[in-house]
Amino acid sequence: MFDGISGRYDLLNHLMSFGIDRSWRKKAIAELRSESPVNILDIATGTADLAIEGMRLNPAKIFGIDISPEMLAIGRNKIRRKGFSDRIELLEGDSENLIFDDNKFDAITVAFGVRNFENLEKGLQEMKRVLKPGGKVIILEFSQPGNSFFRKLYTWYSSRITPRIGKLISRDKAAYTYLHESVKAFPSGTDFTKILQSLGFRETSFRPLTFGVVTLYSARK
Repeated sequence: MFDGISGRYDLLNHLMSFGIDRSWRKKAIAELRSESPVNILDIATGTADLAIEGMRLNPAKIFGIDISPEMLAIGRNKIRRKGFSDRIELLEGDSENLIFDDNKFDAITVAFGVRNFENLEKGLQEMKRVLKPGGKVIILEFSQPGNSFFRKLYTWYSSRITPRIGKLISRDKAAYTYLHESVKAFPSGTDFTKILQSLGFRETSFRPLTFGVVTLYSARK
């Protein structure tokens, strides 16, 4: 599915979020500024927007991993144009079976990827395994607004408008119908932080962004 929409993925992200997706990624990376991470892993990196944003932290190395080769190809072209090829490396792989050694990374980032895990807890456990003790995980994920008015507005937009725009531009209505359905099914807010805590993460927190359309999660190993 992601291979099929890869060519229009970035355009649709910016269009359907009215460009606010850029500020979400900036806020996510800002959460790591005081950590000064040397090695970062960006999971479900897609076309590498969050990995590229992570260069603001001046790390020695960022690895991005994703299962979609077409998305990664677009990401590599963007990285090459930015001049970051020596410091950002994109790899094809399964986020639930990471190819990295234990305790390798100072920080892990994920933008709009954890709700796509086939086994959520397994994917989170893999993050914890490759994260150094004391390292930090930052997760951006879609959520449903707490305010009833905005929740109804968001449900209407994501269930009616988003699939139509997706079909018009990417020729794949199903992919953007899936977006709405996966957000509904995801355990957001407190429910998600409880899962993180059950797996041994500490200092868990969450912060709703843009009326709760997106939530920014933080946790430490």
